[in-house]
Amino acid sequence: MLEIGDLKFNSRLFLGTGKFSDEKIQAAAIEASGTEVLTFAVRRMNLFDKDLPNPLANIDLRKYTTFPNTAGAKTVEETVRIAEIARHAGVCDMIKVEIIGDDKTLLPDPIATYEACQILLDKGYTVCPYISNDVVLAKRLERLGVHAIMPLASPIGTGRGINNPLNLRYIVEQSSIPVIVDAGIGSPKDACYAMELGADAVLLNTAVSNAKDPVKMAEAMKLSIDAGVLGYDAGRIPVRYSAQASSPAEGLEFL
Repeated sequence: MLEIGDLKFNSRLFLGTGKFSDEKIQAAAIEASGTEVLTFAVRRMNLFDKDLPNPLANIDLRKYTTFPNTAGAKTVEETVRIAEIARHAGVCDMIKVEIIGDDKTLLPDPIATYEACQILLDKGYTVCPYISNDVVLAKRLERLGVHAIMPLASPIGTGRGINNPLNLRYIVEQSSIPVIVDAGIGSPKDACYAMELGADAVLLNTAVSNAKDPVKMAEAMKLSIDAGVLGYDAGRIPVRYSAQASSPAEGLEFL
């Protein structure tokens, strides 16, 4: 069971709702993923601008927890404003704090993220910041009181998988709050690897929505995350640098 603040989830796959080619494929992919959490950018929905489309319009939201994010924000003030819009619209008070600090790499701004988290925590939100693989920042944010840490696997939309598994493992090992790997997942093996490193969940969108068959990919991601959790719990064998016979040699008679 995954617990974030007062919320509890069985599925460890959080799924984004954008970029699908049509609503039918979107609905089928969501169902195949087994997700309980749907993420969306408030600025790209009609919560923010009534002229924008609503990608959740044809989804039975009673079956899911909606997880708004502040994508597109570049300042602390803008981030807080977007969070307040989501709250007033009646969606979940769990908010993904995403503040882009560089337009080329789309990497998050660590200083603005920290400041925005402090304000939103004071306002009573369940706060989940999106960060780079910054071990020290993750520790400081946990001390601040955030409810989950969301380090990227690699830059948004690149599909490069986990670029820095060492730092991700450091973050996992030092955290007493959930670690959700977010951004850069490209294939089921990436999602499985994240869970094998000890992550508590994976958030993804493009890897499913832009796949040749989004529905099959959604199911593959679900299965890979389940496999990664089992593998982590089972405990992998140590990595060795010399061959080890798989059958014991004791008691064998040699001619």
